[in-house]
Amino acid sequence: MTQAPQLTLSIRRRFCAGAVLHRPAWTEERNRATYGVCANPHGHGHDYRFTVEVEGPLDPETGLVEDYAQLMRIVDERIVLAVDHKHLNHDVDFLREVVPTTENLLVVFWERLLPALPAPLRLIRLRLEEGEDCACSYEGPIQ
Repeated sequence: MTQAPQLTLSIRRRFCAGAVLHRPAWTEERNRATYGVCANPHGHGHDYRFTVEVEGPLDPETGLVEDYAQLMRIVDERIVLAVDHKHLNHDVDFLREVVPTTENLLVVFWERLLPALPAPLRLIRLRLEEGEDCACSYEGPIQ
């Protein structure tokens, strides 16, 4: 019996959100030195592009790894609808204790997506782009 080919699916979603990068235990000077204009107490915003990559076997009967629409629904329900047009520090319960850097957002998003993916899909990479110039990718812990 031959093993089904493993393929990677990617979907991209967009959302807009505001945030303040600020650690309460730090002085304002240290926050400004670390986070620059993103430490503005009134907040700042980004137009984010969020890419989710999953891997799974090709189903020989359907010719699919997973239905793209189903994968988008999962990402929208677990992440996008919770953060889109929100203030990440104040409006999103699962980010209340998190400094919402791109890096921290990816770690939290990973933790939210992982249990929602149907078997045998494997989450392999998340990428979050802040506007045109900055991006970060996360490949999570070994599964």
